[in-house]
Amino acid sequence: MKTTKPLTRLSLPLALAIGCGIASTANASDCPQLLGDPREGGLIWGQVAPGATVTLDDMPLDVLPNGYFVAAFHRDAPAVSQLTVDDHCRLAIDVDQREYRIQRVEGVPQRTVTPPPEQLERIRRERALVAAAKGEFIERPDWLMQIDGGFTWPVTGRISGVYGSQRVYNGTPGNPHYGVDIAVPTGTPVRAPAAGRVTLAEGDLFYSGGTVILDHGYGLSSSFLHLSEVSVAVGDELEVGDLIGAVGATGRATGPHLDWRMSWRDRRVDPQRLVPVMPAPTPGG
Repeated sequence: MKTTKPLTRLSLPLALAIGCGIASTANASDCPQLLGDPREGGLIWGQVAPGATVTLDDMPLDVLPNGYFVAAFHRDAPAVSQLTVDDHCRLAIDVDQREYRIQRVEGVPQRTVTPPPEQLERIRRERALVAAAKGEFIERPDWLMQIDGGFTWPVTGRISGVYGSQRVYNGTPGNPHYGVDIAVPTGTPVRAPAAGRVTLAEGDLFYSGGTVILDHGYGLSSSFLHLSEVSVAVGDELEVGDLIGAVGATGRATGPHLDWRMSWRDRRVDPQRLVPVMPAPTPGG
């Protein structure tokens, strides 16, 4: 049984260089140093010459004007991925595999487990809306500073759900959970964990209720679900700590909590890999 490594905050001074097998056509000096978290749900980045062509498993990556690139591994990523740079570098990246628990959730509205037929068109329409919001490509000159400094928690409290767990709703198996749930009272302010542009601000989606998507640039975005209030509009530019909305229990929820999710392109990222350990509660608070 493989043991998951302890969580660490991602910042350039603390990030680990990834040990990689290098193909015979490349020398170590020809390849970039990779920083970050090479595991399922993790994010990695590196720097190459501006204008270089970088691919991960044959998927072209965006190279920023300063040569930095970013990539992520989804929940069920293969154990080995290959990164190439132009025609002179091939890196075999060992991706740490994780084990996921089963979480049984009782008491959610049954209509959100087995939606009635008249809601199916609404669900399709809302999924397309979310996909379009995540599909925007926004260039941000402050992108590296955000990753370098790490993200902050949008709220602090008890963690009641984690990334990757297999969900069973009212006895019915559902999709894996792709975010981190933080149980705090309704009305608790939700604040931006990093700078970004709002690409979705909806007060009542079928599954996620009040929902905001904040694009951090170059395909990386945060989603905030089950909000009781939405305090932003599409197009708003936020800085870290700016108000997004308030915690609620809207959509498919059994009680007030924030479901914070992150994506890079169509891959789901574990938010807990990008923040420090949750602060301990204040005595008497």
